[in-house]
Amino acid sequence: MKKLFIALFVTIATAVSANAYQVLSSKELGQMDAKNQNVVVKCTTDTGKVSNQTCSLRRYAKCSGEGPAKKCSGWLPWTDLRTPGKQYSDWKTAASACCRGMGLR
Repeated sequence: MKKLFIALFVTIATAVSANAYQVLSSKELGQMDAKNQNVVVKCTTDTGKVSNQTCSLRRYAKCSGEGPAKKCSGWLPWTDLRTPGKQYSDWKTAASACCRGMGLR
């Protein structure tokens, strides 16, 4: 019985703290001197319903050269367009922070 209670508690705690968002779009743009990647997600409420609020996330890479000789530097960190001063290592972390900032997940 004790093991069942612990397993149930861990499952509930994981579900409550889980981040849930819906990816609306993901695009990579740019051809000449720069490229960018954009991801837009819809956040969810604490009850798991999809919210109307969205988060727009972006990262850039500087490029030089053309055609097959085109070389791009490494991607810069992801940013949330609502708070561009903050940087994130991946878009999922940025999406979680953005949704949490709006009181969602």
